[in-house]
Amino acid sequence: MNLLNYIIWDTDPVFFHLPFNDHPVRYYGLLFTLSLVISQQILFYIYKKEGKPEKDVETLTIYLVLATVIGARLGHVFFYDFPNNPAKFLGDPLYIFKIWEGGLASHGAAIGLLTALWFYTNFKFVINPFGKGDKFVFKKQKRANQSFLQMVDRVAILAAICGCLIRVGNFMNSEIVGKPTDSEQGVVFAANLNQFVQEFPTPIAEVTYKKAQSNQSYETGHVPIHAEINFKNHPDVRTQEGVESYLNKSFKAQLKGKSYLREHFYVSDSVEFINKISQNNAGEYTAEVNIFGIPRYPAQLYEAFSCLVLFILLFFLWNKWKNKTPQGLLFGIFLTVVFTMRFLYEFLKENQVGFEDDLALNMGQILSIPLVVIGLILLIRGLKKKNDPEPKIE
Repeated sequence: MNLLNYIIWDTDPVFFHLPFNDHPVRYYGLLFTLSLVISQQILFYIYKKEGKPEKDVETLTIYLVLATVIGARLGHVFFYDFPNNPAKFLGDPLYIFKIWEGGLASHGAAIGLLTALWFYTNFKFVINPFGKGDKFVFKKQKRANQSFLQMVDRVAILAAICGCLIRVGNFMNSEIVGKPTDSEQGVVFAANLNQFVQEFPTPIAEVTYKKAQSNQSYETGHVPIHAEINFKNHPDVRTQEGVESYLNKSFKAQLKGKSYLREHFYVSDSVEFINKISQNNAGEYTAEVNIFGIPRYPAQLYEAFSCLVLFILLFFLWNKWKNKTPQGLLFGIFLTVVFTMRFLYEFLKENQVGFEDDLALNMGQILSIPLVVIGLILLIRGLKKKNDPEPKIE
């Protein structure tokens, strides 16, 4: 690897803190919310152009939001968490609802969306306790001019742009990372180290990074990084001896010991660890240390770019045919492209849970295969009907 080409990604995943309770608002949450807002506006545009009742968009939005969140969460729990550690789930069944602890799966979201759209197009479901008329309605009733395949085609357009923004959110979170690489696209996800020193066990420092001189010795698979650790007025680091002790003991040990740090950093025994320690006029210390980063594929950005291109393609095809779009064609393209790319990108990504290490294909690849097959069937079906003078609306 050319040492000048790797990227040090140390952006804080927290965009800002709410002033009244200091609650962190992350880029991921903002991008997830933005994807839903954009999706609703696209739906309004589609319904208007196709002459469908725009009031249905609000109802459909509720279906889509609930289906995405619930489906993605259930997918992660049952596809990844439960097979990896059944005792955790059985010991705490409420864990399934703890979305704030992380864990959403795109395959689960896909299943949730399909289920929700089937109910949306085939049943009338109303809860209106304060309005006029029926307070609660749930009965089988098809929606006029809104068949299941027609709806999944339109939602496929939304899913593509949502997938793009969510993967960018994953990149901001430094999660779902790629495998180590010697290519020139390598990214060192350094934000984890900064978060660690700000939480150990109370905030003790802030870390900034820069690329070390290219003539510094390094080992294959690692790139030299010059880290500047700016200590705060913490009781453990008020003297130079305290700084040296912290760096040589706690800090160094955690770099080698914590798995989420060890995946991105390496401390070499052959290179002097502490480069320099200085003190400013306020009495705070700054230490310069030599560490090594482990560049990884930015797999999140590969997926984000693929989804963006797919969104443009699907929207172009819909805009060309609108109501005459062969039913199932757009959804077929979506499933085929997204999950083929997902299958291939998984070769560049680290497994999410331990049990996948013993599988020939990881869980993401296994779950992608049937979706690609379904996508191909729908794609072939749609291509056969694309020359129909006016596709029948079921």
